[in-house]
Amino acid sequence: MPFGMFFDPTMIWVLPAMLFAMWAQSRVSSAYGRYSQVQTRHAITGAQLARRLMYDNGIRDVEVELIEGNLTDNYDPTKRVLNLSAGVHDGTSIAALGIAAHEVGHAVQHATAYAPMSLRGFMYPVSALGSNLGWILFIVGLGIGFFTHSAVGILVAKLGVLFFGAAVAFTLVTLPVEFNASKRALHALSQGGYLDEEEMPGARAVLNAAALTYVAAAAMAISQLLRMLFILGGMRDND
Repeated sequence: MPFGMFFDPTMIWVLPAMLFAMWAQSRVSSAYGRYSQVQTRHAITGAQLARRLMYDNGIRDVEVELIEGNLTDNYDPTKRVLNLSAGVHDGTSIAALGIAAHEVGHAVQHATAYAPMSLRGFMYPVSALGSNLGWILFIVGLGIGFFTHSAVGILVAKLGVLFFGAAVAFTLVTLPVEFNASKRALHALSQGGYLDEEEMPGARAVLNAAALTYVAAAAMAISQLLRMLFILGGMRDND
């Protein structure tokens, strides 16, 4: 197979994205580890903050629940539930309040029909399918093309690229959703007086580090898509 199924020249494109993702994850762990140890001057937990912020935004139908794990915090728009990990739910640290406020930002986005979030919700079913099925179809297509030298293999591989492309698009749409949620969070923490001026840089550091992980995910997805296109091009040349 001259174009290489797994070890082709485009692996050099994927490697930088992988290294960036590892660095971004280390930034999150470092920022969270540091600011989860710094308690705020106001004795309020992440769960209490979340409820207050949602009340301030007129949100009355979203429950705040405790979820297992570390940094597993999320807002589920389908169940109308804001899930907070133990360190955030019960924590009073700068990191806990920053993360809780960020997740409330998503709840506010949902309540106000923030366009990028609505688009992400619409895209999710296809992208979830595409992230797994895309590679399966692509590899099956490569196998068919290699053993039969028929156009069917190229067609199947193309279908795989299309499915995976939907997953890539989802990672790109996710970026403005996450950045906007952090912007809302920092504004709410500052304007509401939940964090003092000298505490705000810590919350900003945690949320900025978290945002890098979404940028890294998008970069990784794009590099994988480019690799698929390169391999598909080589498949056509050898058809």
